[in-house]
Amino acid sequence: MKKISQFLQFKPSFSVILSIFLGFGIAISLAAESSFLHVSFDPTRELYEEINQSFLKSWKAKKGSEFSIQQSHGGSGKQARAVIDGLDADVVSLALAYDIDNIANKSKLIESNWQTKLPNKSTPYYSTIIFLVRKSNPKKIKDWDDIVKPGISIITPNPKTSGGARWNYLAAYGFAKRKYKSEEKATEFIKALYQNTSVLDTGARGSTTTFVNRGIGDVLITWENEAKLALDEEKRSGKNSLEVVYPSESIKAETPVAVVTKTATEKGNLEKATAYLEFLFTKEGQTIIAKHFFRPIDPVVAKATAKDFPNLKLFSLSELGETWDSAQKKHFADGGTFDTIYKTK
Repeated sequence: MKKISQFLQFKPSFSVILSIFLGFGIAISLAAESSFLHVSFDPTRELYEEINQSFLKSWKAKKGSEFSIQQSHGGSGKQARAVIDGLDADVVSLALAYDIDNIANKSKLIESNWQTKLPNKSTPYYSTIIFLVRKSNPKKIKDWDDIVKPGISIITPNPKTSGGARWNYLAAYGFAKRKYKSEEKATEFIKALYQNTSVLDTGARGSTTTFVNRGIGDVLITWENEAKLALDEEKRSGKNSLEVVYPSESIKAETPVAVVTKTATEKGNLEKATAYLEFLFTKEGQTIIAKHFFRPIDPVVAKATAKDFPNLKLFSLSELGETWDSAQKKHFADGGTFDTIYKTK
């Protein structure tokens, strides 16, 4: 009661009230100026910092106006859930098509035919899944078979929240299914992998931090670009404690983008949002994408940057006899294979 009475006794002066309203006015003004929101998955932070600078420069040259772009990053599944729950994204760039479909189906904020709006099924770049190991590779990890051996400590994110983790899972599952020609043996392979997993972070960047900064684990299963960024960071800091290992084959991880049409329209950002994603398909955008170790789809840029991307054998989700709907239901939905495996662990 004392605190309430003290509150009631507080009588702000006119100048204080005016200051409060002016403060709110400034906040509202700043919010309006910076109301363009891009929601993305973990490993794209550095990529879009540079994309944003280049796009905004191009936009100003063409339109004569300026605006700012806010970024939100996290596990892809978690980010999709946030948009469904009300995070007012203008555009999304997520780790897999299922997460964008999920937004479209559950919230109707994105058009159901979003993959037809931009080239290459709205996928401006792709990646794959590789390994990051300790210097000199003390556990002699060379391929997927090596990481399921006893005594190996694996770091990978949680497939329930991370799109990258689902790609990690499917890369390992696909390798085993293609090698052993058996669904049952592929499932046993995945079970052995998660028996060796030490930490399940919510997103790919969290797993990188666990492996690189906290020094936990023998091998990090991760995006190609994330592994190479970790090596670049080490070089800048004068360290030399990590190595990249390419397995014999891996999955083609396609990472699409979409305008959140309803939200962007309501905020008056539809033109900006559309131009922003179209920029990703330009030569300038594709060059920046390759610089950050995502694989560009433009053939000219791909040829010019081929030395940065080893010619790894890649298989697609469809080559595993899966769609994202079937993979989600079978492996990642509540009660699916992953739940069964991890509960057993």
